[in-house]
Amino acid sequence: MTEEWTGGIVTDRGGDGPPTVAEWEPVLVPGRPPSFAGAGPIAYRTRFPDPRDDETERAMLELRGAYDRAEIWLNGTRLATHEPHFVPASLEFDPRPANELIVVCERPESFAGIYGTDAVPDRLGTPGIWWGLEVESRPRTILRQFEARPRLGAAREASASAEAAATGVTNATTDGGGAAIDVSFAVDTDVTIDDAVTLSLRPEGFRGGASMERIPIETEAGERTTVSRTLSIREPSLWWPRGYGPQHRYTVRAKLGGDAVERTVGLRHVKRDDDGLLVNGRHVRARGFTRLPGGDPREDVRRAVDANATLLRARAHVPRQSFYEACDEAGVLVWQDLPASGAELPVDRGTELASALVETYGHHPSLAMVGVHDQPTDPYEPPLGSGLLAKLAVRYRAWRTAVDHGSATEIAAALPDGLPVVPVTGPPGTDPDAAHLFPGWQYLEAADIDWLCETYPELGEIVGGFGAGALADDDADPTAVPGLESALLERGATGVEGSQREQARTLKTVAEALRRRGCGVVAASTLRDSAPGGGMGVHTVDGDPKRAAEAIAQSYEPVQAVLDRPPAPGTVGITICNDTHEALEPIVGWRAGDRTETERVSVGPLETTSAGSARIPPEADRVDLEIAVGNQTVRNGYRI
Repeated sequence: MTEEWTGGIVTDRGGDGPPTVAEWEPVLVPGRPPSFAGAGPIAYRTRFPDPRDDETERAMLELRGAYDRAEIWLNGTRLATHEPHFVPASLEFDPRPANELIVVCERPESFAGIYGTDAVPDRLGTPGIWWGLEVESRPRTILRQFEARPRLGAAREASASAEAAATGVTNATTDGGGAAIDVSFAVDTDVTIDDAVTLSLRPEGFRGGASMERIPIETEAGERTTVSRTLSIREPSLWWPRGYGPQHRYTVRAKLGGDAVERTVGLRHVKRDDDGLLVNGRHVRARGFTRLPGGDPREDVRRAVDANATLLRARAHVPRQSFYEACDEAGVLVWQDLPASGAELPVDRGTELASALVETYGHHPSLAMVGVHDQPTDPYEPPLGSGLLAKLAVRYRAWRTAVDHGSATEIAAALPDGLPVVPVTGPPGTDPDAAHLFPGWQYLEAADIDWLCETYPELGEIVGGFGAGALADDDADPTAVPGLESALLERGATGVEGSQREQARTLKTVAEALRRRGCGVVAASTLRDSAPGGGMGVHTVDGDPKRAAEAIAQSYEPVQAVLDRPPAPGTVGITICNDTHEALEPIVGWRAGDRTETERVSVGPLETTSAGSARIPPEADRVDLEIAVGNQTVRNGYRI
């Protein structure tokens, strides 16, 4: 509906009038204009005609992703201010035949999150209309503030767990307390109406649970009527993470006259205990990646699924709705952070953001955890080497580091009780609720992950980041690549081939050690680079896989045989990791040089067990493992 856009750096906020811009230039909206990187506030201007066919209709403007505080001007008058960016703004306005719209976007004063760090390029934090703006015509009577909140009863959760345990079926649908969806909406009209809203519930792609009812509406012109209903589902079909059951969802739709709104939700319950996450009363193993902003969210979810991930952590930023929709469809759990990293946390503002986050994304079944404060400090910025002295230095830096958890804990307490919360995620020494562990990159060797977890057992319960960086282009200057510290890169190997080989080895060593140790929630750093040239991602910024992508996909196989330490001539143990809910008796085989051997083992649900040892001869240059489960053969490989 809008015409082309121009943008410019604001030189004067204008007081009661529109802002002053020294020079307007053509820009793309939605987007993050690179010419404005590091600047702000930024004004975006466009012109559009009256969107209505006649004067009986309403003109509406919807703004999505205006980072982070937006001031909206229409025809020289301030229409509204809006924040935060991840909450859509829906505004009604009185149009003229020709209209001028100006949206001023500026960075947040606090809670910049990942955009306030050197993990991403400045351009990703450019104030702008990131996700879209629409101007449209709506009927005189409209439905607004539509909400659909799923609710799974405690009795239903226990029933699902018990029946699944007894039968091995994770999609139990017998009545054990049932489920409900609490629906609310407002009827906004400028005419007198005597009508009915049709409220319907339909399952998406499966049978059972559909319903429909008509709700009478009588209201005078200019009034707003609020409607609340609870839709009961006697035999609910649940949403499960991928590998543990189907991703059943329901669509709730309300229709009145020519206006309709709908929302798709899933029924699931998430809790956390010392062993990790329980979904619908059953433990699941959450394996995956941190994700940084930028790129196509749906493509990133596809990459995560290809790597056998069941979890994505939106690290210190809030992504768009399409990210959650893709995770809902794919059965990928979301660990969602507040945009808070490295600085003091204003509690009042943090509590507001936490409430807005849950209100905006809480209906998505994939939302499994919320993180409050990421990387409050880093005692390992000057990198450490390896060996005994380095281990003593790690312990000394951890001992002398102190972080006040008070603000993060206070914000966490304001979140709903039914959602697991991680107040602080950080490195050893910050007393984290979830750990960043970077042996083989910031300190020590990758194989020292076992020493680290034995020294600080609590660090191995939930891990929110681990790995190493790698180059994606031999012509790249490592000192200019965001998120890639050249001093750390030089600890391993320089160049594309060498750094990617070291990255793959480090990720594989740490990921498999955490699995052997029964870590319930694991997120590698990171799924995709944030800029050209390289980074911590297992894919480049354009989505091309690095060597680590295949390595971590092998390590994340739901049932996998792993070595107990990096391979070297001699004898090394083999462990079977079973992330499924099934007891298995797989055949495990290994090959090293001209030596081979097989063995049948038994492993229980969500357990690990020894599968003997591999004897690696001096002349071997690699070790290959195979595990046969039913008709499937899973492979794992190591270079020596």
